[in-house]
Amino acid sequence: MTIDRRMLMAGGLAMTAGCTAAPDQPTTPDSPPPPPAQPRRVASLNPCLDVILVEVADRDQIAALSHFSRDAYGSTIAEQARSLPFTWGTGEEIAALRPDLVLVGQFSSRPVQAALDRLRIPTSAFAVPATVAESLQQVREVARLLGHPERGEALVARIEAALAAAAPSADAPVLSALVFMPGGFVSAPGTLMDEMMRRTGFENAATRYGLTQSTNLPLEQLVADPPDVLLSGEPSRGAPSRAESVMQHPALSRVAADMQRAVFPERLLFCGGPVLIRTATALARAREQALAHRKGTPA
Repeated sequence: MTIDRRMLMAGGLAMTAGCTAAPDQPTTPDSPPPPPAQPRRVASLNPCLDVILVEVADRDQIAALSHFSRDAYGSTIAEQARSLPFTWGTGEEIAALRPDLVLVGQFSSRPVQAALDRLRIPTSAFAVPATVAESLQQVREVARLLGHPERGEALVARIEAALAAAAPSADAPVLSALVFMPGGFVSAPGTLMDEMMRRTGFENAATRYGLTQSTNLPLEQLVADPPDVLLSGEPSRGAPSRAESVMQHPALSRVAADMQRAVFPERLLFCGGPVLIRTATALARAREQALAHRKGTPA
């Protein structure tokens, strides 16, 4: 999996922009009809919408997921997705499914969207949520579109419970942390990941580095001013990524005493919704391990 594909999965860099449903387009005589009150065949072209769809839809409502969701390295629902239909995201595949609703990301292929419009297949477009509140609203909106609003509320309650469980105590020390993403990017302030870090007792070190967007961080800056905790993904299955090459650099061994390393699986980087449950748990675990290391006790 390359960085381009990873960016495509999120519709941009992981957890960096957007909110809830994309703005409605003006209605024209050629516009597709609105989706039915309870669609019977729903397809998704976006892996972040896939994870919500499998939580709130009846199984026989799911006409297809995106092919990204079958990738165990990048998806939290890979095993479940392998038992469900999928597409490679082409207009021909979607047309053959005869769906009455297609869920698409804000950055979905324009030619595919145009083809769906010509075929008068209803679509609903969603942007990448930038906050927890926007992510929860997206869950509610997908559930509403599918005719199961109560399932959306139940999923929101589960996410909120996980966030509450992962929150530090009022007197817990705040640790600085940096999330190192594929391609050597770091997660910037003002993103969903940034909020998740703050909710679980971390301060995003990208702020003190002066970063205002998710971008590359020079190794020299990391070594000169290391965070308390460096979060990075699991080893890749092929050649090391740029992020992995940085993580393996001998210079980092010089700051080992000052900086804890923690694994933060890549599959948790890209999506909100139900993925936030695992994200909160992983971040809280990393915080506990770092604090235990400071005290010299096992986590």
